[in-house]
Amino acid sequence: MKTLLARILGKKNPMTNLTIIGNGNMARGIATRALAGGLTVEILGQVAAKAQELAAELGAGVTFGTTADAPQGDIVVLAVPFDAAKSVVIAYGEALAGKTVVDITNPVNFETFDSLVVEPGNSAAEEIAQFAPAGANVVKAFNTTFAGTLVAGESGGKPLDVFIAGDNAEANAAVSSFVSAGGMRPLVVGPLKRARELEGFQFVLMTMQANPEFADFNWDTGLQVTQ
Repeated sequence: MKTLLARILGKKNPMTNLTIIGNGNMARGIATRALAGGLTVEILGQVAAKAQELAAELGAGVTFGTTADAPQGDIVVLAVPFDAAKSVVIAYGEALAGKTVVDITNPVNFETFDSLVVEPGNSAAEEIAQFAPAGANVVKAFNTTFAGTLVAGESGGKPLDVFIAGDNAEANAAVSSFVSAGGMRPLVVGPLKRARELEGFQFVLMTMQANPEFADFNWDTGLQVTQ
C-alpha cells in the first residue's frame, strides 16, 4: 500500500486510482494497462514480499501491501481465483463500500477442465456480488483477456476488446474509462447477469488453448467484435 520511501517515512500514498488484489500474471497484465493509461496502482497480496516484487517490476510509483490492508483504489480488481475472490470480498466487508469491484474470474473446474463450477443460470460475478457490502458495485471485466495479451496491449496486432457487464452505470463507465485509457476498447454488454455468457465464452476459448489440435493457440488469442 506504500512505496518503500513512504514506509520509511510512515506516510501513505495520498491517491490511488486502482487497487489490484493479487500478484500473479493477470495482476501484472492489468496493472501494465493501468499504468499505460496514467492511473496510479496499488498491489495487495497475501505475502508482502511477492506484492513488493511485482510493484518493483512494474516501476516507480506503484505501491504495495498485503490483503490485511484496506484497498485505497476507487476501483478494486479481484485478480485471484474464483473461490479466493469470494473470500476477499467477505474479508474486506465494508472496506469495499463505495468502490467499483471488478471480478475477472473464470469459474472453471480445473480438475476436469470440462465444465464451470457455478450452477446453470448463475455466474461467478453474481455469486461474488452476493457477498459485497451495500454501496459496492461489482462489475465483470477482463475475464476474456489473457495475461500476456494485456502486457502486450494487443492480440494479433489488434487492440483488445474488454467486455464489461454490471448493474451500475457509473461503475461501468469508470471501468470503461480505465479500459480506454489503457489502449483497449470497452464494450458494455449489459447487466451483471451477462457475466454468465462472458464466462461461458471464455471457458470455450480456454479449452481451445489447451487443445493440441489448435497448436498455434498459446494463450495469446483474444475475443474481438469486428465490423
